[in-house]
Amino acid sequence: MRHAVLASLLLPLAACAQPGSSGDAAGCVPPDAAFSAAGWQTDFCTAAVPLSEIRSGGPPRDGIPPLDDPTFEAASAVDWLRDEEPVLYLSHRGDARAYPIQVLMWHEIVNDHVGGAPVGVTFCPLCNAAVAFVRPEVEGDTLTFGTSGNLRMSDLVMWDRQTESWWQQVTGEAIVGELTGTQLELLPASIVSWAAFRERHPEAPVLSRETGFDRPYGQNPYAGYDDVDASPFLYDGPHDGRLRPMDRVVGVATGGDAVAYAFDVLREERAANDTVGGEPLAVLWAPGTASALDEGTVAGGRDVGAVGVFRRTLGGRTLTFEPAGDGRFRDVETGSTWTVLGAAVDGPLRGEALDAVPHHAVFWFVWAAFQPEGTLYTSTD
Repeated sequence: MRHAVLASLLLPLAACAQPGSSGDAAGCVPPDAAFSAAGWQTDFCTAAVPLSEIRSGGPPRDGIPPLDDPTFEAASAVDWLRDEEPVLYLSHRGDARAYPIQVLMWHEIVNDHVGGAPVGVTFCPLCNAAVAFVRPEVEGDTLTFGTSGNLRMSDLVMWDRQTESWWQQVTGEAIVGELTGTQLELLPASIVSWAAFRERHPEAPVLSRETGFDRPYGQNPYAGYDDVDASPFLYDGPHDGRLRPMDRVVGVATGGDAVAYAFDVLREERAANDTVGGEPLAVLWAPGTASALDEGTVAGGRDVGAVGVFRRTLGGRTLTFEPAGDGRFRDVETGSTWTVLGAAVDGPLRGEALDAVPHHAVFWFVWAAFQPEGTLYTSTD
């Protein structure tokens, strides 16, 4: 039933063909390709992945419209978000912002400026992947991104309007076209509860529902998608049996190492003190954030919690974290109290903040597909 609902949502848009021709490069697209090259000026002869791994998700190019001129309102003025509702939290160059998942669900990409820098803020519902990155400049033009209408490993394939290269959302890598092999600079982005964000940043900008598009913001068109006993939609990649495909994990890749932490383990431990790629990290889990992909409304999903990943070295000292109750954490060294957003709110270190680390809180199937050699963290008990 769930897949039938998704198909009814996506497939009617497939009839909206893109006009034009992609030129000679279209000759590199195999005749049995599961996507259309019509209308694209993309260099399909240059690719980092087999084109056979790319398939249409249903909508045409920008059929899921990105937001190019986003508007914001102060957190203190927002009265349409529930405390447990998930938002994408991004802080860059001292500029903290919240992007409600109920809005990102219907647009998937926001071309924004944060801290004076051009950034892309993205969410792929099929992977539950929230990814933010710096939008680079190519030959004097800052790239802007849209939705290609295609998927690879069930993950959003983006495109840039300047070169029409195609990009893998979850990795931030250009996989087809002129910019193939280019890696975007990923920024730390977390899905946290609205209450947690508002407590930390009561006057910060929040992406508005006044987008210029008529969408049923707050509703979840993927109801039931994150059933742990189900299978991912439009996924035909490899399977890693260490976890169920739809189990939630947070993955970290740094210093040549890649480690995934299962939410089920973090729910028990609350704080994982680990070292990845030679860097001491803290992976913190706190309750109180709803799943956006569970019930018919984004705010109505079950509590899956939120995760933050941080460098646990502060002022030349490596801290060790433990749960402190009420969704807080305590460092053993000073006894200071911390939130899942990496902020010290009590104790000797009050007012300090940990450096956030780029990470992916996603379904297991997508992390395992893109990090097949990665390790799986196990409980220290």
